[in-house]
Amino acid sequence: MKMDEMIFCQCCGLPLQAAADFGTEADGTASADYCVYCYKDGAFTQDCTMEEMIQHCAQFYEEFKHEDGSSYTREEAVAGMQQFFPGLKRWRK
Repeated sequence: MKMDEMIFCQCCGLPLQAAADFGTEADGTASADYCVYCYKDGAFTQDCTMEEMIQHCAQFYEEFKHEDGSSYTREEAVAGMQQFFPGLKRWRK
């Protein structure tokens, strides 16, 4: 799957690939926009700012991979999220 065809959580940027990745709406149906970690039963699981979410996600920076398979540094991951997150639905002004 190409990057531009992927669906990402509109809160944390996690790629949503399997049914188990999607959060749930209040009626139990899968959320079209948010992951299981960010959204449950129709509500966000964390009340936080965008910067707080970036810092939370940054702890998983070793899982972020360049196209060649090498891991990002924490600084690269944070810089990338600071550019990517403002375009996500939850953080848009």
